[in-house]
Amino acid sequence: MSEENRSKKGYRALDVGRSRAFALIDQLSIHEPVDWLCKVFEVTRSCYYARRLRRRTPGVERLRLRSRVNELFTQGRSASGSRSIMAMMQDDGEQIGRFEVRRLMRELELVSKQPESHAYKKATVERPDIPNILNREFDVPTPDHVWCGDITYIWAQGKWQYLAVVLDLFARCVVGWAFSGNRMRT
Repeated sequence: MSEENRSKKGYRALDVGRSRAFALIDQLSIHEPVDWLCKVFEVTRSCYYARRLRRRTPGVERLRLRSRVNELFTQGRSASGSRSIMAMMQDDGEQIGRFEVRRLMRELELVSKQPESHAYKKATVERPDIPNILNREFDVPTPDHVWCGDITYIWAQGKWQYLAVVLDLFARCVVGWAFSGNRMRT
C-alpha cells in the first residue's frame, strides 16, 4: 500500500485513548502491519501485545476470586461493599486488598446497594382524643407526680418481643415495665 493511502493523520486527530487505540489496532491489523499501526497510534508494540495477552481468558485463580466475591456479595443481600467483602475474605485467610476486590466487583458489575432508612410519619395534626396534658414540661417539682411510658419492640429468639416501660419524670427512673411476646392492647 502506498504512503498516500495510509491515513496517519486521520486516526491520530481523533486523539483516542489507549483502550480505543488497541481496539482500532485489532480491527486494522487485518489490512495493515501491527508495527506500523502502533507507530500511528503512538503505542509501543510491547504494550499492545501485553494487552492482548492480558485480555484473553482470566486465570483459574482469578475465576476463583470472582466466584468468591460474587458468593459473598449475594450472601450480604447486595449490600456488601469492597471493604466488607475484603474483610470477610481476609477472615477466611485470603490475602487480598480492597482495591483488588473493587476491581473484581467492577468486572462482575456488582454495585453495593444500602437499604434505605425508614421514614417515620410525622404527626401533622394534634389528636383531640388524646389531650397534651404535659405540654413538653419535663421538669417536674415532686416525685410520683408525673409518669410517662412508651412501648417498643425488640427482635429476640426469632420473633418480635414487646417491651412497655413506665418512668417517673422527677427521678428519671423506671417505675414499672412489662415484657411480652404478644402485642399489648390499651
